[in-house]
Amino acid sequence: MIMNIKYTLGAIVSVPLLPMLYFQGKKIKRTIPEFPEATDVEGLIPMESEQSFQLITIGESTIAGVGASSNAKGFTGTLAKELSTHVPANISWKVYAKSGYTAQCVTQNIIPQITEHSVDLIVIGLGGNDSFVLRTPKRWNKHIRTLIDDIRSMYPRTPIVFANMPPIKEFTAFTGPFKFVIGNLVLHLGKELEKVVHTYENVYYRAKGLEYHDLVKRMNLNATPEDFFSDGVHPSELAYQVWAKDVAEFIQEKRILSA
Repeated sequence: MIMNIKYTLGAIVSVPLLPMLYFQGKKIKRTIPEFPEATDVEGLIPMESEQSFQLITIGESTIAGVGASSNAKGFTGTLAKELSTHVPANISWKVYAKSGYTAQCVTQNIIPQITEHSVDLIVIGLGGNDSFVLRTPKRWNKHIRTLIDDIRSMYPRTPIVFANMPPIKEFTAFTGPFKFVIGNLVLHLGKELEKVVHTYENVYYRAKGLEYHDLVKRMNLNATPEDFFSDGVHPSELAYQVWAKDVAEFIQEKRILSA
């Protein structure tokens, strides 16, 4: 109830900013370089083991590796490498993602493309595009539930982990008003996602944010905010690797793979 009130108040405050945000958004889009998605959509972390482990990642442009030279050096490849220190198996990974996709687009267009017979872990990265189209928390809740239900129909027991929501307030390409409106909306979507996953078994959400100062402190990094972005919006390879390590730590802390 409190979150609904905060969202409503935020929406009311944001209405006068919408015309300005429209023109700022068009300017931002013109100035951001158009980086391609990474082309290596699958890979393998070989181990001295007869066991196999299948990881798939699903989502929007960040999962697709925009801003990285390859997915092997981006989120998915780094996550697989980090998991290999705890999983005694040959880890195969595959990316199912598309730039510009919302949760609803993923459900409609990506989930039907997944063909793996057996999957050991599913990691999902969404939220940026849903916030950019001003998705309401109520509609987001519905779309996320449909996504989870469709995945569950295919893989009833596979752990599903939703990665951190994008740190929009940290995006160096965005103006102050843009960060305020879209950044606050993505926080509301994150709170809604947290409520959704609590109603499912073996579904998790890494609710802790990806704030630059926290990451620098926790991971002892020597980096500036600009070092975390390839174009002011999408992560750099450094950010992808830090993000993947954070999610891997979360998976380990929650003992998700031994649940």
